This record gives sequence, C-alpha cells and structure tokens, in this order.
Amino acid sequence: MEPFAAIERFFSSIDPVLAAFLATTFTWLVTAAGASLVFFFGNASRKWLDGMLGFTGGVMVAASFWSLLTPSIEMSERMGNIPWLAPAIGFAAGALFLFALDKLLPHLHINFDPAQSEGPSTKWHKTTLLVLAITLHNIPEGLAVGVLFGGVAAGMPEASIGGALALAIGIGLQNFPEGFAVSMPLRRQGLSKLRSFWYGQLSAIVEPVAGVLGAVAVIHMQGFLPYALAFAAGAMIYVVVEEVIPETQQDKYTDIATLGFIGGFIVMMILDVALG
Repeated sequence: MEPFAAIERFFSSIDPVLAAFLATTFTWLVTAAGASLVFFFGNASRKWLDGMLGFTGGVMVAASFWSLLTPSIEMSERMGNIPWLAPAIGFAAGALFLFALDKLLPHLHINFDPAQSEGPSTKWHKTTLLVLAITLHNIPEGLAVGVLFGGVAAGMPEASIGGALALAIGIGLQNFPEGFAVSMPLRRQGLSKLRSFWYGQLSAIVEPVAGVLGAVAVIHMQGFLPYALAFAAGAMIYVVVEEVIPETQQDKYTDIATLGFIGGFIVMMILDVALG
C-alpha cells in the first residue's frame, strides 16, 4: 500500500483541477495502451471481446454505487436535506443527458450492423460512428473522476483523494480492454494498424476534458456536489444498460460477458472499499 500512499500524498499536494486532469489523463493513456495491442495481435476472438466489454460494464455499475451514489446520499443527509432527493434528481438528469446525446449525435455501437446506427441519419463512415459511440461512453467516466476531485477541494468529508484515485484506477482498468475492444473491430474493417490504434485511443481523449469541467463546476458550486455525483452515476448506468450490455448480447458468448461483468464489479468494489 506504500506506493499508493505516496501517490495519494502527491495528489493531495497539488491543485485539485490539476489532479483531476492528471487522473483522467491516466485513464486516457490506459485506453491508448489497450488500443496499442492492435500492433501485436492480428485478431481477437469474439469471446474475448465480449468478456472485456462485460468487465467494463461491471466496473461502471460498481463505481456508480460505491464511488458516486453512496457519497451523494451521505452528503445530502449531512447537509440536512432529504437524503434521496438530490441523488434522485442528479441520477435522472445524468441519464437524460446521455439520452439526449444519443438522439442528437449519430453513432454506431461495437458489434452492431451499420443499419443499426443511432441518432440522426448521416452518411458518415462507420469508423466515425464507432468512435463517436465510445466517446459518448467516456464522457461520464471523466466527469465522475473530476467531480470527486472537486469534492475533495470543496472540503466535503464524503469525498477523499483515496476514493477519487480508486475510481480513476478502476476506470483505467476497464479502459485497457475497452481500448482493445475498439481498435480490433476497426482493424477487422480493413483500417491499418496505425489508424485503428489512433481511433481507439482518440475515443477516450474526452475524459480529461470532462474531468476538468467536473472539478471546476463542483469547486465553484459546492452545494451542487450531491447532484453532480449522482449525475455521473446516472450517465454511467445509462451507458451500461443502453450500450455495453446490448453489445455483449449479439453473439453466443453471453455467459462469458456475464462473468466478465461480475469480475469487473468485484474488482471495482474491492478498489473503492480498500482504497477509498
């Protein structure tokens, strides 16, 4: 635990917005590392890809509860408010935000046929639609990390550097297989290894942007924090139910995807309880 304690001390000593930026840059770089596997593997079995996507979903669901909703409920109660009101409003707003983006931006989920693209009708290339889908997926992840660092800066006892770092590590863990799960389908479509890698890592570049915005918003509007935490949770759960789970149900490896989901949930739960 000493290496983690040293990292925790470092992040405690720097500006929280910078801390949010560094943590979400880490999650982006882990995505790039996963996408770089396209240089070393000519192909990946659908079983492996579905298992990795399931793991991603498990991490996101566990993070939504332990890292986001639980502190949101505790904060609301400590502030003397109805404990469930702010979390419920924030959760609904986060889900509706992703719902609106889904309708406004054309995109195509992994493993889906081009005819199943969502959003406005467009002539954009399938590659662009795939990258947009994963980019939408990554917005709430970056936002969640940034909001927690903002909560630390605001002095909220329910938000801790350890908890924010645990969330960043958990998201980083699920971003590694996610980067691979994006780059390999692009490679199968005929893109070069370099372009497949480029688009795979590009899908997560939105995370540092969302992380900084989340931290800044919470620092300047401290009473907004319970809503912001639940907002990120609602957005992540929306992504899991609307995108991640359906993507794993397109083939015969649903059991593998389910086991991956369970594994991801356990890993994120352990990280948050042990480090947060």
